[in-house]
Amino acid sequence: MGIQERIKDIELELSRTQKNKATTTHIGMLKGQLARLRTQLMMPAPGSEGGGGGGGFAVAKSGDGRVALIGFPSVGKSSLLNAVTDTNSETAAYEFTTLTCIPGNIVINDTKIQMLDLPGIIEGASSGKGRGREVIAVAPPADLVM
Repeated sequence: MGIQERIKDIELELSRTQKNKATTTHIGMLKGQLARLRTQLMMPAPGSEGGGGGGGFAVAKSGDGRVALIGFPSVGKSSLLNAVTDTNSETAAYEFTTLTCIPGNIVINDTKIQMLDLPGIIEGASSGKGRGREVIAVAPPADLVM
């Protein structure tokens, strides 16, 4: 039985269960199971992530500021990083050349700025499509998002 069928079964049982003092514990347990199953449904299955290696995009902050390069695939994020830093981020004529976070450093007027080249985000990124949640999670700690 798949996750979706189990969710439907639990929702059906919840709708059929009377709500009273004697059934509150049972209802609470069903709601907990339902929450766990919905969480499993939202998370990608192990090994199903596209070639990124899985460790997320956590990079130690270095320098005085951090710039995150976030955008659609094949718009020049890696080319910009290669042009302004000494880092070599792979570029190619196909989408999703960058699969992990690639950091680079640039010095302007004795100020060290860290630039993060991130994989492209696609429609549905906020719901986790294309590792979108991991990419978007890099934005809050960054000082500037480009």
